[in-house]
Amino acid sequence: MSLSSSDLLHVILALGTLMLFAHAVGQAFAALRQPRVIGEIVGGLLLGPTVFGVISPDLQARVFPAHGATASIVGAVSQLGLLLLMYCSGIETRAIFRRGDERAVSRITLAGTLVPFGLGLLLVQIVNTHSLTGSAHSRMALVLVFALAIAVTSVPVISRIMFDLGVLHTSFARVVLGVAIVEDTVVYVVLAVALGLVAAASGGEIGIASAVGLSPGTAAYMAVHTAATLSFFAAMLLLGPRLLRWSVRSRLAGVWKSNPVAYQLLFLLLATLACVALGVTAMFGAFLAGIVTSSARGTTAAAARGAIKDFSFAFFIPVYFAAVGLQLDLVHHFDPLFFLWFTAFACVAKSLSVYVGSRLAGETHASSTNFAIAMNARGGPGIVLATVALGAGIINTQFYASLILLVIVSSQAAGAWLGRLIRTGRPLRDEPAPIAVLDEATAAVAGS
Repeated sequence: MSLSSSDLLHVILALGTLMLFAHAVGQAFAALRQPRVIGEIVGGLLLGPTVFGVISPDLQARVFPAHGATASIVGAVSQLGLLLLMYCSGIETRAIFRRGDERAVSRITLAGTLVPFGLGLLLVQIVNTHSLTGSAHSRMALVLVFALAIAVTSVPVISRIMFDLGVLHTSFARVVLGVAIVEDTVVYVVLAVALGLVAAASGGEIGIASAVGLSPGTAAYMAVHTAATLSFFAAMLLLGPRLLRWSVRSRLAGVWKSNPVAYQLLFLLLATLACVALGVTAMFGAFLAGIVTSSARGTTAAAARGAIKDFSFAFFIPVYFAAVGLQLDLVHHFDPLFFLWFTAFACVAKSLSVYVGSRLAGETHASSTNFAIAMNARGGPGIVLATVALGAGIINTQFYASLILLVIVSSQAAGAWLGRLIRTGRPLRDEPAPIAVLDEATAAVAGS
């Protein structure tokens, strides 16, 4: 169905305004050596009910209506932005990870992930979370999201912070990014399970668990869905690179040679379709597709990945982050008291766990403190966690607002702490000898 001239005008106005504010405020934050992604969210916040809606509620509702063609198309573009963000995150996972510092990475990962996740599971049993539940009314899914919010760490944001500060070449950066990569993968696996628990209940009766007649929320449904998620994860990591290499050498090689960008995007779409067919969230397929396509070698493959990233970060991903801020309503759907104690608990639990893991790995007090504060930055994964959980009805707008503000506060704190250390000339990590500089691919990833 084609859009009327009036609808088309409104769609272009809404998308153009979101893109403009995302880039303008994001660039302003970057100039201040703050995470660009936070500025993009703030740009959307300015356009939402928190600021624009207070100044001129009628005009804000006309530019960004809650229903109709404009709302649907902006939502679709935002969802494509999420898929491309996950795809680019998968590419970064493969590009950043390097061997070395296994002792520090493994122990910080175990302590910094399992402990805060466990503390989150414990806390959700103690406090009353009924007021945080979304329209799906899934207690188990809410528990998983609540615990993930305590444990999550961001690869894109912390890597960009260290790139801007000129410390991406250090062993401190390598350890932080190595731990964050493993944590992000675990987060997306668990989030995929949580989303699957509410999919059939919200009308998404697709997947193995639904096909065999299991009811959402039951132990059998959760077991089958978890098995499907983990099986797809293992199959993509083990067989995905081989499938990609085979397809490049097959009759499809003509498509690869004529337009490798289209070929990689087709692989992304097929991976997301496979996830949907299994009842697994589509964003998980996009994340794994990024990991798999990053295994393709050669300048052609690298150039195609770069082209996808350039366009994604020029339009789709900034619009997605601006839409995150656009949904924030700090006037009507925000509980300051809950935000304060939840943020304090999340930051203390995460930081102390990372500190203990660092000390167990033999790091000094100063180095362990720096690791603890740096890895408290939640960034992109925290935003993805909040937005998809809200969209699936797992959490409500009150909890969503607190999660997004937690991302902003923790990311800003990490950037400010590391920046102060750099300005005073103190080392981020005490080490006996210099470590080899990370390769240029890592710097390019953080710069995107």
